[in-house]
Amino acid sequence: MSTSIRLAASRGLANPALRTSRMATAAASVSARAFTTRQNHHYSRQKHQQNQAPRTTKAGPGPGILGAIAVGAIAGWYFYSTENSAGASGDSWKKVNYNNVYKDIADLLEDEDYDDGSYGPVFVRLAWHASGTFDKKTRTGGSDGATIRFEPESAHGANAGLEVARQRLEPLKKKYPHISYGDLYTLAGVVAVQELGGPTIAWRPGRKDKLAADCTPDGRLPDAAQGADHVRDIFYRMGFNDQEIAALVGAHALGRCHTDRSGFDGPWNASPTSFTNYFYTELLNNTWVPKKWNGPFQYVDRESGQFMMLPADMAFKKDSKFRVYVEKYAADQDAFFEDFAKAFAKLLELGVDFPEDAPVYRFKPLE
Repeated sequence: MSTSIRLAASRGLANPALRTSRMATAAASVSARAFTTRQNHHYSRQKHQQNQAPRTTKAGPGPGILGAIAVGAIAGWYFYSTENSAGASGDSWKKVNYNNVYKDIADLLEDEDYDDGSYGPVFVRLAWHASGTFDKKTRTGGSDGATIRFEPESAHGANAGLEVARQRLEPLKKKYPHISYGDLYTLAGVVAVQELGGPTIAWRPGRKDKLAADCTPDGRLPDAAQGADHVRDIFYRMGFNDQEIAALVGAHALGRCHTDRSGFDGPWNASPTSFTNYFYTELLNNTWVPKKWNGPFQYVDRESGQFMMLPADMAFKKDSKFRVYVEKYAADQDAFFEDFAKAFAKLLELGVDFPEDAPVYRFKPLE
């Protein structure tokens, strides 16, 4: 994941034995990581997941979707980065079968040729960055509008690499023309969290797309090179408290940093495609030392040197108020899941004036 706070294998695979703090050598760490990241096709279900939406059976991606990705990638990228079109609006959201959209997004997650084998982490990051620009004082920004698809916002440094996620999702916009980009991007984040083993996230449709003129200014997303004061400034502007901030940063269990995006490098733990409480356990249980390299300042675990923490991550260990929640979530994954689900749902809805009749969905993860 990039410079911002971003954001499963079966629970049998995601266990403390695979944690880097339990690994005896760097070689063992690498081996465990390779195992967990390639065995993430069987996802576990959490006991608190709800059953509102009908169950469907997961199938492989249809040729229409993958064909559209291959044939229309360049055209799609040109459209959503340069076309000054507001897209979906009004009551068009009522014409969409969101259970089908959920399934189609889930079918796009796995790809052995991409990163650690899943687009899930970058979908979470897209949903986060599309939403995390909200300013409670001016009531601007947030996922309502999906202005992240336009320049200059799409070119902000914190959003580097997110064209990968938008391009992957663009065929679904063509398949479901009545869905707004804001709804598509946020739903992709929900699908990714749930299908990678995380909690059920309440989600509702009704976002309206806006124009490039509505892009938010640069600097609204967190800078991973900063400390606790900066983190609070960013999240307080959106309306979050310390507990919610600490819960949201747990999404760093997913994904990795890339030198060609944020400049930082490496995953946070050995299971970057599993939604777990490992961010907290690794943060507390490992000894983190400055990485010796020519890149931006970051930390690596002293034992293996394979895993990393950002300066902003370390603030949650060093700051006494944040650390209370880090310790709570490290000891109790269910508590983390419960608090993350609430905070993430709140994040995705910041600044959105939903229609009064917009239903709340709690999708059942696919099997």
